[in-house]
Amino acid sequence: MKITKVLDCKLIDLPKIGERRGYITPVSGNVHIPFKIARVYYLYDIPGGATRAAHAHKKLQQLIVSVMGSFDVELDDGKEKKTIRLDRAYFGLYVPNLIWRDLKNFSSGGICLVLASLSYNEGDYELYLKVVFKGKGGVSTGRLLAAVNRPH
Repeated sequence: MKITKVLDCKLIDLPKIGERRGYITPVSGNVHIPFKIARVYYLYDIPGGATRAAHAHKKLQQLIVSVMGSFDVELDDGKEKKTIRLDRAYFGLYVPNLIWRDLKNFSSGGICLVLASLSYNEGDYELYLKVVFKGKGGVSTGRLLAAVNRPH
């Protein structure tokens, strides 16, 4: 299995089609993003300044978009960390598998859209612990276990 790094995460400039009446941003799997879309979900009504989604996946890839408001995405591969601010609906952050991510500092009214390469699989979180972190370095074992055992 290829180990991914924070450097593998990248901002993707999504299509922005519009005029004075407004804009539309279409996103097609394997066209605008590097995977087929199997699941779409969004986070909303998050209190300003709150943190969400502290976890990683063994196989799943994601595109994270701020469709309203703003928030930070903190990325961690166990050795390197990086924080990306998302605040435009026409930019998405590609997050490959094996990258820990925290969504932080939501603005009031912020909405986070996530396009995922796989359907939900609770076991994908647990396997990640065994494959990458093995209880040392990077994100603490306690933090990983808390995220895995938390309902999503």
